[in-house]
Amino acid sequence: MISETLTIAVDFDGTIAEDAYPKVGKAKLFAFETLKKLQEKGHRLVLWTYRSGSTLDDAVAFCKENGITFYAVNKSFPEEEFDPKYSRKINADVFIDDRNIGGMLGWGEIYQTLLNEEAPIPPKKKNWFGF
Repeated sequence: MISETLTIAVDFDGTIAEDAYPKVGKAKLFAFETLKKLQEKGHRLVLWTYRSGSTLDDAVAFCKENGITFYAVNKSFPEEEFDPKYSRKINADVFIDDRNIGGMLGWGEIYQTLLNEEAPIPPKKKNWFGF
C-alpha cells in the first residue's frame, strides 16, 4: 500500500467518462469509487484534461455530481496562474490517462494497484427478466 500522499493527475474523456467529447459520456465502471477512495486516503486529485471553457465546466460539474471535487483543475495547485511563457505540464506523481502506452488500465486494476485492496464489486443489476 502507498504510504505517502500522492498527487494524481486524471484525464477526463476516455478515462473518467466514456469519450463523447464535447458532450459528457457515461461514467466508467469503478472510476468514481476509485477516485473517492484515493481522496479518502489523502491523495490529491488533479483533473488534467484537454477541455476548457464550458466543456471543462461540464466535466467538473459531472465529477462533482458524482462526489469528486478536485484539488486543482488543469494546473498543479489551485492558486497557480497560467503563463503562456511556460509549459502547461503539471507536477504529479501519477498520471491516469486512456492514452497510456498499452492503453487504459481498468479502474478495478488502478484501485488495486494504488490502494493495494480488492476493488468493491458493484451490486448485480437485474436483467429485463427480473434476474
